[in-house]
Amino acid sequence: MQEILQNQPDPEQRKPLPLNILLGALVVVAIALSFWFAFKSPRGSSSRALQSTASVPMTPAEQAYAKSIRIENVALSRAENFIHQEVTILNGDAVNGGQQSVASLTVTVEFFDDLHQVVLRETRGVLGSPAAELRPGQRRTFSISFDRVPPGWNLQQPSVQVVYLQLAPLK
Repeated sequence: MQEILQNQPDPEQRKPLPLNILLGALVVVAIALSFWFAFKSPRGSSSRALQSTASVPMTPAEQAYAKSIRIENVALSRAENFIHQEVTILNGDAVNGGQQSVASLTVTVEFFDDLHQVVLRETRGVLGSPAAELRPGQRRTFSISFDRVPPGWNLQQPSVQVVYLQLAPLK
């Protein structure tokens, strides 16, 4: 019986050390922050170009001029990225059918399901970074990659709409 009592640790040895408690709490906080950053939804849109222009509304002249911009030759393709994920790539042409140069152009791409409900909506700038002007009559090819198109997508061509433009200052 005495052997059994000798194998049990002293009550003082069973108390957790303050350093162990502190380390455990730090590990829990680090894990919680990792999950928060990994799963939080991005604020606003996925495009930095839109974030920089979202606070500047289009003027009435720019809103009217948006009708002069055409999105043509929209084509989809699939590829594998460097981490072996399948990526959907949208290629298209932005055509300036008006008489002024465009300094900034942003489009919204919408993917639909079989019930024509939007399953993915992303807004992106298409004139590059930094944006190069799109002159009157000029055509600019653009490419937008989507790494997470939902499985509910109906595999049809998405809608591509001009949602923002900024006219270049007249020279």
